[in-house]
Amino acid sequence: MKKTFYSELAYFLGLVSIALGAAFMEKADFGMSMIVAPAYLIFRKMSSIYSFFTFGMAEYTLQGALLILMIIVVRRFKVSYLFSFVTAVIYGFILDGCMLLVGGIQNPGMALRIVLYIAGLLAGSVGVSLVFHTYIAPEVYELFVKEISAKTGRDINRVKTVYDVCSCLLGVVLSFSFFGLWVFEGVKWGTIVCAIINGSLIGLCTKLFERFFEFRDGLKLRRYF
Repeated sequence: MKKTFYSELAYFLGLVSIALGAAFMEKADFGMSMIVAPAYLIFRKMSSIYSFFTFGMAEYTLQGALLILMIIVVRRFKVSYLFSFVTAVIYGFILDGCMLLVGGIQNPGMALRIVLYIAGLLAGSVGVSLVFHTYIAPEVYELFVKEISAKTGRDINRVKTVYDVCSCLLGVVLSFSFFGLWVFEGVKWGTIVCAIINGSLIGLCTKLFERFFEFRDGLKLRRYF
């Protein structure tokens, strides 16, 4: 018998796991994921000017701008779009908490950095898989891909691939602009490794979850999303 896993809990734990994964990868300093890299670079730059500016702020600021761009492109606005921005804000606060949690790790050696990187990859994959099993609005990143795919009639996986590549290129451009030509901050070899294996890891996590759990709604809120 499969155990019940409530989709609302999957939403919360998914965001926590994704945020913890990002914090681990930031501390490992082998490179962030392609999706996170632009926000991370904005955080690095802005925090050097404004000490109050956090990684979480960079996330929901960038996602807010992306949401506006999406609305312009698809020429449509739905109230439900705002829920994705709310998710981005919630994620931002959780991310800042996770950054504080790992902040006590000072000058980790190579072995610990590798452990942190692997832990970050796994935590991020688990989190994305959990979020896939909830009806609550995803972050703007996922909403953008979904809506652009629907607008253009293109395969969603192809749109996701194009988006990932563009996000990576934006990260490189921001790195060069903020820190100097041919200086790679945030986008490193770990970014490439993440791009290659992340999809497979998410798929494996999904298979394991669905083998042992049945995802059900605990609250009657699905119609609002």
